[in-house]
Amino acid sequence: MTDIAGAQLPQFRPLTVPASMDAADAAEFAEYTRVRNEIARELTGRDDDTLAAAELLPHYQPNSEQIRHAWAVYRDDRQIGRITVDIPLEDGSRGAFWLIELLRQHWGQGIGSAAYALVEQTAREHGRTVLQSWGAHPDETDGGARVSAPTGYGSIPEDHIARFYLRHGYTLEQVERESALDLAASVDTVARLRAEAERAAAGYRIVQWTAPTPPEYVAGYAWMKSRMSTDTPMGALEFDEEAWDAERVALHDARVVDGARTMLVTAAQHVATGDLVAFNELVIGPDPHRASQQEDTLVLKEHRGHRLGQLVKCAGLETWRTRVAPDSPRVITYNAEENRPMLDINERIGFVPVAYNGAWQKTLES
Repeated sequence: MTDIAGAQLPQFRPLTVPASMDAADAAEFAEYTRVRNEIARELTGRDDDTLAAAELLPHYQPNSEQIRHAWAVYRDDRQIGRITVDIPLEDGSRGAFWLIELLRQHWGQGIGSAAYALVEQTAREHGRTVLQSWGAHPDETDGGARVSAPTGYGSIPEDHIARFYLRHGYTLEQVERESALDLAASVDTVARLRAEAERAAAGYRIVQWTAPTPPEYVAGYAWMKSRMSTDTPMGALEFDEEAWDAERVALHDARVVDGARTMLVTAAQHVATGDLVAFNELVIGPDPHRASQQEDTLVLKEHRGHRLGQLVKCAGLETWRTRVAPDSPRVITYNAEENRPMLDINERIGFVPVAYNGAWQKTLES
């Protein structure tokens, strides 16, 4: 069957997920990754968000945290995009998380809307009514219409991607800032801010490890990871409270190790109790010359006010630059625009905004 232009109508084919990239059936996943990376380049103009297929693959293997449905979008027997719907398995969860990505030349032809029908159908089949998605919105300041977040922090242009969400009944709930740090240029600043934080953090010490997590830190790390789902700014976004234990930490670590990635965790330990009370994660893939990613950072509420966020970030960056990834040129990180405590630290360190994402949410009628 073809459309009026003579091209085949798009097909949404369930993605074949190989056991490894050496498996006989790995070709589709390799192409899926290539298309994913090309879409990321089109959206950002950078390579910072690209991944090797072996890095991406562990995130598509079955696990006890969620059910991931994935489809490759085909047209004329070529992959042109991807669809995923994630169904969290937390008790009582109402949520589903999704993405639809297409190569730019296929925008505006109804393919995204057809894909979105599949998203809603899948969510309903799992009894999920709260749908969330994150969209990249290159901030082209051309004076056009904008959509403001109800948090009062940030806005995004009413671009093609924003109009897609709005047309399908979504509300922008939060703006997320993507920031970058030049690792070489920030050396002196990071050293100064670490010393400053250490003076304010009497009674705490730094501990560090690379994944997998050592046994003595598993319980504390699991507790801090669980607090990421409750103690960070979320606006009106509905998130499940996540339960983390040793099994979930092991699964998290395996995704890193199995993808040939390196993760450094820098934690602040309360000397009097031995409890881990703050942490920061830095990650890089197998290419040591690529950008690094700063992932989760959290200070437990009861230990805030001692510059522990600044301490774990700066201590992590120093170790990262000198011992773990000395050839990585920069670090990329993401923060909610209303998360001023973390953004203030990032800005002092030298992170600068490079892009913005919108967090969109819709509640389905039952």
